[in-house]
Amino acid sequence: MSRCMLTSSFVLLKGIGQSSERRLWQECILDWASFIQSSIVPGISPIRKAWYDRELATAQSRLFETFRHRTLYLDIETTGMSAREGHVTVVGLYRNGQMTSLVHGESLTEDRLQTELEQTDLLITFFGSGFDIPYLQAKFPRLNFKKPHFDLCFAARRLGLQGGLKFIEREVQITRETDVAGLDGWEAVRLWHQWRAGDEAARDLLLKYNAADTQNLEPLALFLYDQMVARFGPLSVGFPPTRRREPMGVAS
Repeated sequence: MSRCMLTSSFVLLKGIGQSSERRLWQECILDWASFIQSSIVPGISPIRKAWYDRELATAQSRLFETFRHRTLYLDIETTGMSAREGHVTVVGLYRNGQMTSLVHGESLTEDRLQTELEQTDLLITFFGSGFDIPYLQAKFPRLNFKKPHFDLCFAARRLGLQGGLKFIEREVQITRETDVAGLDGWEAVRLWHQWRAGDEAARDLLLKYNAADTQNLEPLALFLYDQMVARFGPLSVGFPPTRRREPMGVAS
């Protein structure tokens, strides 16, 4: 089974057979990421949907070990507006210890992004299925994202970790350099506009902030994967659970 076929299959979930799987595809729920992102799935109760979300997040984490040698960590910055009105300012790409920053008006092009994706077997983001990937697809329609995607946001939720990327980083003791530790996405928007107004120092800080967002996905992925395996084991997919699963305790 190819990597794309693997993440398009739902029969690993107890209660989902081939006919149910075909109905999901007909509803344009074509892979695990789109299933998790859908707030309502016809024919599946909210309670069962929540369990399926957690099981698919577990399955996503297992792909990490298989494809990690060709993994691409991705994070974007934008102008702070919708994809219809705004644009992508920076795309951070991190693989095999190498950081690449693609900047609007410079190196950020659809062809360059597609080249990067073609060298990737597994894509890792934090809430990329809900924000980064839909935004990129709206701005660059020819991009092909049909590949396994490990969304760390949903893996974190599976383990009882709430909040955004920076909050979870602090919870699991992943650090940032002082000058970017207090920045967030809205600060990134401000820095972009400052740079466009002529402030070169703002450009440097924006790229450093995006690099921290992107590179920190790697230790977070390692942490979440190890916790998933330790807590649920390599063969935990199934519904309903055989025992109650309590939220994981984490370092403060």
